[in-house]
Amino acid sequence: MSTVIDGILKGWDENLEYARQLIKDVPAARMTHQPQAGMTHPAWVLAHLGAYHPVMLAMIHGERFADPKDHRYGFNSTAVDDPQAYPAKEELLASFEKYHGLIGQALREDGDAAMELPTTLARWKEKMPRNGHVLPDLMLVHESIHLGQISAWRRVLGLGRV
Repeated sequence: MSTVIDGILKGWDENLEYARQLIKDVPAARMTHQPQAGMTHPAWVLAHLGAYHPVMLAMIHGERFADPKDHRYGFNSTAVDDPQAYPAKEELLASFEKYHGLIGQALREDGDAAMELPTTLARWKEKMPRNGHVLPDLMLVHESIHLGQISAWRRVLGLGRV
């Protein structure tokens, strides 16, 4: 395993722990609360990030995948203040943890070869022609941005920082 992949996995593992800390004291009944209209909440963030997890696994394994932008919680979705629109807190966290483990293991096993594969999603190809461009972006940048939304949401609700 290369030093670059090792570094990506270190950040990936840190994101997992950060996500756990961000939601551990959030009551299940507040997971979809929107203190302001349109504000993302933990349920949407975890569901949204979860929409990209199968994509990352498919990329690592060199498999085709559907564009996640139109997934129920994908790029084109918006957060709603409706608990019925999302899986329960425990399910969201369990899936998040499961896929973090699966993706981490797959990258440990096949990472160097997987990073060299061409990007198969047309809308990503121009800016990110190889998996080695897309995967770090999804695993570190995309995920961190959205975890930061939970952090901001916590502050608005007076839950404090972690």
